[in-house]
Amino acid sequence: MNDDDQLRRGAIAGLSAYLIWGLLTVYWKQLRGFDAFELIGWRITLSAVVMAAVLTATRRWTHLRPVVRDRHLLGRSALAALLLTVNWTSYVWAVVHDHILETALGYFMAPLGTMMVGVVVLHERLRRAQWVAIAFAVAAVAVLTYSYGSVPWLALAIAVSWTGYGYLKRQIPLTAVESMAAESFILLVPALIVVVALAGQADSIPSSASAAQFTLVLFSGVATIVPLTLFAFAAQRVPFTILGPMQYSVPTMNFLLGWLVYHEALPGTRVIGFALVWVGLMLLTLDSARHSRASRVTLEPIPA
Repeated sequence: MNDDDQLRRGAIAGLSAYLIWGLLTVYWKQLRGFDAFELIGWRITLSAVVMAAVLTATRRWTHLRPVVRDRHLLGRSALAALLLTVNWTSYVWAVVHDHILETALGYFMAPLGTMMVGVVVLHERLRRAQWVAIAFAVAAVAVLTYSYGSVPWLALAIAVSWTGYGYLKRQIPLTAVESMAAESFILLVPALIVVVALAGQADSIPSSASAAQFTLVLFSGVATIVPLTLFAFAAQRVPFTILGPMQYSVPTMNFLLGWLVYHEALPGTRVIGFALVWVGLMLLTLDSARHSRASRVTLEPIPA
C-alpha cells in the first residue's frame, strides 16, 4: 500500500473519529433523565470490559506490565485517569443539563490551554500570534462571564481537564489502546462503587431505564473505544498539521447542535464571546501553518 493510500485511509479514520465524538452529544442527550455520575460509572465500567476483551483478543495483557511495575508510570496513569473522569463527567453533566454550548466552548478553548501549558510548565517561548490568540481567549472568558452571569465553570473544567490529560498522555510510553485500558482498569473499582451505590434509587438506570435506553448504556463502552481506536489509527498516518485542525469539528458540531437542534439560548453577548475564541483559533491555525511551511523550507536540502 503506497503513502497516498495510507494518508487517505488515515484521513477517513480521523474524520470518522471526530464525527463519532461530535455525535456522542446526541447519544448522551437520549439519556438526559439519568444522573450524570451514574452514567459515567457505567461508561467507565463498560469501557474496562471492552478493553479487557480487546487485550484478550490481541494477546496484549503483558503490555500493561510496565504500569504495574513502574510506580511513577502508575502515578501518571492514575492522574490521567482522574483528569479523564473530570472531563467526561463535566461533558456528560453539561449535555444532560442543557449546557451543550458550554461543552463547545470548552473544547474550542482546549488548544489555547495547551499553549499555556507550554509556557508555564515547559517554559516554551510563544510567537506573537500565539500570545494574541491567548489574549482573545481571556477576553472571551470575560465576555462570557458577563453573559452567563457567572464564570463558565463547565467550559473551563472541560478545557483544563482535557489540556492536562493531553499533557500527561505525552509522558506515558504506551499506545493509545494500552493507555486507555490502563486508565479504565484504574478507575474500575470506583466506577463499580458508584454504579452499585446508585442502583437502588428509584430513578437509577437499572430501575427506570427503558429497553432502548439500557441498550444505549450497554453500548457506551463501545461508543467510547471505537473513536479512540480510529483516532489512534489516523495519528500514525496523517500529519498533525492536517489532523490538528480537524479537532475543531467536534466543538463546531456541539455548537450547532446546542444552538439549532436543542435551542439553547445564544444572546448577542454570548456570540461575541464565541467569536473572540474563533478569531484566536483562526490566528493560531494560520500561524501554525505558516511556521510549518517555513520549517519545511529551512530543512529542504540545497540542490547541487
